[in-house]
Amino acid sequence: MRLKIDKFAGLDISSAKLCLIAGPCVLEGEGQAIDIAGTVKEICGKLFIPYIFKASYLKDNRTTQASYQGPGLEKGLAILQKVKAQAGVPVLSDVHCEHQVEKAGKVLDVLQIPAYLSKQTSLALACGRSGKAINIKKGQFMSADEIAIPLDKVLSAGGKEILLTERGVTFGYKDMVLDLRNLLRLREFGYPVAADITHMVRIPGYTSTDPKGGLSAYILPLARSAVACGCDFLFLEVHPDPQKALCDAESVLNLNLLEQLLQDCLEIAEIAGRRD
Repeated sequence: MRLKIDKFAGLDISSAKLCLIAGPCVLEGEGQAIDIAGTVKEICGKLFIPYIFKASYLKDNRTTQASYQGPGLEKGLAILQKVKAQAGVPVLSDVHCEHQVEKAGKVLDVLQIPAYLSKQTSLALACGRSGKAINIKKGQFMSADEIAIPLDKVLSAGGKEILLTERGVTFGYKDMVLDLRNLLRLREFGYPVAADITHMVRIPGYTSTDPKGGLSAYILPLARSAVACGCDFLFLEVHPDPQKALCDAESVLNLNLLEQLLQDCLEIAEIAGRRD
């Protein structure tokens, strides 16, 4: 199926075999963010992969009130502005309520509707009115067909550049699975589809640094599987030293593994594209 859009956040996605959204879970510091963005941009440049930097300025759905939440709206947007300027890449972050959309839209290239807030009407409408590219994360409590709920809201408010992201499905208690059929079903809406691999390997209910909080060993095979099923974007949280990450330490990808993973995924995308 031909996509309804050829560009997303200023990037030409029409001829790309694979696109990437990657960065730390939450902003930990200006220098680190710029370094990660620069490293990933260099890797993607060699592989001809369009790239968007992601990091949350505020992570509001933490397990405990003591968990690290990030620098907040003002300081976080200032850091993301510097990432844009110095690394020269588009930037993406979550927006949590309609009141954040206007200020965030002055910096962000992509406004992200978080999975837990995917049915919030006022947020979807505000994002749609913003004129920005929008990433709608499908809630893990939703079927693929139910992505029509936030999608219709965003479209009704004027949204045009839209990405639909699969971030897993709740499977019983404290478990998440990747249903590969969802990637195909989401694509039927006509918009590019992302697979949020690193959130799929999170185990809800554990703190970010709890060894039981994630199954990072599954990141590589799940990413390869998602690309084989035709996802347009990989969404990956990466960190140069995962065990020191201030958020989702047990489910982020070590930055050192990224280039080889992307090379593998490009080969898979080439095969899948020829046999589609």
